[in-house]
Amino acid sequence: MPAPERVPEVGLSTGTDPRAAVGADATAAPGTDTGTGVDPRDIEALRHGELAVRGQIRDASNAVLLCESTHQGRTVACVYKPVRGERPLWDFPDGTLAQREVATYLVSEATGWGLVPPTVLRDGPYGEGMVQLWIESAADGGNEDGSGEDGDGEDGADGDDDDGQDGPGALLALTEDTEPAPGWKAVVEARLEGGGTALLVHADDIRLRRLAVLDAVVNNADRKGGHLLPAADGRLYGIDHGVTFHTDDKLRTLLWGWAGEPLPAEAVAVLTRLAADLSGALGERLGTLITPAETAALRSRVDRLLETGVHPAPSGDWPSIPWPPV
Repeated sequence: MPAPERVPEVGLSTGTDPRAAVGADATAAPGTDTGTGVDPRDIEALRHGELAVRGQIRDASNAVLLCESTHQGRTVACVYKPVRGERPLWDFPDGTLAQREVATYLVSEATGWGLVPPTVLRDGPYGEGMVQLWIESAADGGNEDGSGEDGDGEDGADGDDDDGQDGPGALLALTEDTEPAPGWKAVVEARLEGGGTALLVHADDIRLRRLAVLDAVVNNADRKGGHLLPAADGRLYGIDHGVTFHTDDKLRTLLWGWAGEPLPAEAVAVLTRLAADLSGALGERLGTLITPAETAALRSRVDRLLETGVHPAPSGDWPSIPWPPV
C-alpha cells in the first residue's frame, strides 16, 4: 500500500501557511540563538511537546504531516514524518529514512553551519518518526514539505528557470547563454520540452557551497531545487535528507558548480574538526541512527575530502542529477 495511504489524510494542501493552520502561538518569541538561528526553547518544544496533527502535505512521496507541538505553554509549527508512512526503496533499508534525517541534522550541527532545521526522532500520533521545526520561507510557494522554494543568491542569469527561481535573489536558473554569467556556476546542459537546450546554473553563494560540502559528507542522493529553503532571516536550509549515508557513492545534486575546485579554507577547517568529532561523541550518537558500515563510510568520505582538498565530481557510476530536479 502506498505510504501516504497508510496515514489518514487530514486535509491540508501544499503551500498552506503553517501558522494559519496551527495558530499565532507558532511564532517564536526572541531568545538565545543556536547554530540554526532557532530559539532553544523551540527545540525543547519540538522534542518534548504534545504533538497535534493539523494537516497533511498530500503530494509528498512519503507521509508528511503538518503539526504543532506544545510544551510548557510554548507552541511551534513542525513537520512530522512517521516511519510507518515511508515508501519502501530498493536501495535503502525499510523504516530508516527518519533516522537518516536526524543523523544529517546532527552532522550539520557539528559543522557549525546550521544548514538543517532542528530535527528529532520521537514518538507521535502515528508512531515513531522524524519531527522537524517548520522554517518560515522568505518567499511564497511550496515544496514537498510545504515550505517555499525561492532563493536569495546573486542575480544575473538570464532566461527562465524550471523551478520558479529566476530573477533577483534566485538560487537556480536556466539560461540560454552557453556560459554562466558572473556570480553563477554551470551545472549541466538541460534539454527542454520544445527540443531546445538551456544551461542549468546555480548561484555562486557561500550558503550553497557549504550545503554542497555537507551533501558530499552525508552522501545525499536527492538534493533537488525544492529541497533548498531560504528563510526570511537570510539563512539557507536544506530539507528532505531521508536518502543519505548509503555506503555506496550515491551523491545526486544540482550543486555541481564547484566540482573539482579547491575546498575553501573554512570547509577544510570544518572537515578537520568533523573528522575528530566522528571518533568521539558524534560518532557514538550517529551509531544509534545508522549502521556501523554507514558510519565507517561517512568517516571515509570526510577523510577523502581532506585528502583530495577539492569538491567531488560526478563519479559516472550513478546518475548525478536528481529526477525530477525540482
